[in-house]
Amino acid sequence: MAPQRFHEQFAHIQRSMPDVPLAMGPDDLGEFVYEKGVVLARDGEEARLVEDTVRAHFTEAPSLTADHIRRAGPETNRSGITRIQVGDPGQGVRAGGDDQSVAHALRALSAREGRAGHRLISRNHVVHIATNACPGDEPVPATRAEGTNPAPADAVHDPDTAVRVLVIDNGLTRDYRACPGLGHVTGDAQLSETDDQGVLRQYAGHGTFIAGLLTAVAPNTDVTVRGTLNDAGAILESEFGERLFDAVADGWPDILSLSAGSVNGRTDGLLGVEAFMTALQTQRTLLVAAAGNDSRATPFWPAAYAGLPEHADSVLSVGALRADGAFGACFTNYGPWVKVYAPGERLVSALTGFAAPVPYVYQHSTYDTCRYGFGYACTCCTPRHTGALSDPDEKPDQVMFEGYAAWSGTSFATPLVAGLVAAWMTASRETDPRAAARGLLTACADFAEVRGAHVTALRPPTWLPAQAGQLVAHS
Repeated sequence: MAPQRFHEQFAHIQRSMPDVPLAMGPDDLGEFVYEKGVVLARDGEEARLVEDTVRAHFTEAPSLTADHIRRAGPETNRSGITRIQVGDPGQGVRAGGDDQSVAHALRALSAREGRAGHRLISRNHVVHIATNACPGDEPVPATRAEGTNPAPADAVHDPDTAVRVLVIDNGLTRDYRACPGLGHVTGDAQLSETDDQGVLRQYAGHGTFIAGLLTAVAPNTDVTVRGTLNDAGAILESEFGERLFDAVADGWPDILSLSAGSVNGRTDGLLGVEAFMTALQTQRTLLVAAAGNDSRATPFWPAAYAGLPEHADSVLSVGALRADGAFGACFTNYGPWVKVYAPGERLVSALTGFAAPVPYVYQHSTYDTCRYGFGYACTCCTPRHTGALSDPDEKPDQVMFEGYAAWSGTSFATPLVAGLVAAWMTASRETDPRAAARGLLTACADFAEVRGAHVTALRPPTWLPAQAGQLVAHS
């Protein structure tokens, strides 16, 4: 990812979390966003070791100060991690730069980590529904007459056999029940759906859109959408693990659909969700997680847990295919840790505006060609971007949403796969979602091409492909 582009995205995500000082890293490469002045460690003895080691290192170094080193939260919680402040979050870092207090704290533990054979300390990463605050594109209005894509499957809802699906996202729009097919969807209302002028905020409707895709593919589901990511789709890693436990407090679902995550420059996961992932192993729940929109092979967590042997059975990671269904979408992450790909460009589902039309503002994109270097007319230019990716000198366009939208991203390939697993459970009368995933991939998976490699792909029977070049018509 180009550094300039990431700085633009960083500015957007900082605006979405104004009360949390943020930095980007590692070393100004722009791979992820994290909290300034704070590190994470496991509760108990490891947290004490990290705090003491960092304090000793900072005390001995002439250019560092240990004045700010202290616990920055409860010493014990369900997520199993402790926040430790190592620097002044308000000083020493230019906007969007790497936090040297955190960098020095990480280096202070490197030798001990080598001897221990596992990680002892971590940055506190930002987990986001659009990865680095940049979705595959933004939603554009779709007419009700055209219907959804995928179209609703020919099945009925049976409360006695319905598959329980939990969606971790940003909640539901206020009029979602007016959409056909969402009658068995429940959950949290999305906060701040519109601004003071009544214009839709960025990512508004994300959770509703996902619920619509899921129920179209698998009508025999009871879907619950949580507003875990209600802060413009973002949450700190230290809070995310706790909120995941909150989401399953009333019972673990059959399938957990998650279209959020972060890279961390490592191959051993996020420290903040380690306890949840360990608990997941003891349950029968299948986590279906998005692979991310960074167009990279770098592991994206939690989806990349699918590539670790101990989690391979409990996690199914999903990348996105472009509109023709034959090749990978330009924005999708890829690599051996991505286990299956599904359509992710220009899907059509419920958004908002069923009760009354709701406006949305577009501004002209600063990218005239695919920002990932692909030659086809992809979602990089369709439609024009808003916010940090906009040209402030251009006059914005306003469009109206009246219920449906077309949207792209690995966020939306993910519920298609979750829905296909749920539909397989109903069709085969399989009650184990992990066994259902294995059976589905064995019996129904096909192939697609991503970055020159043949990969496993699933395409819903009611999904209609389109030529990639047709996407330009939406601009």
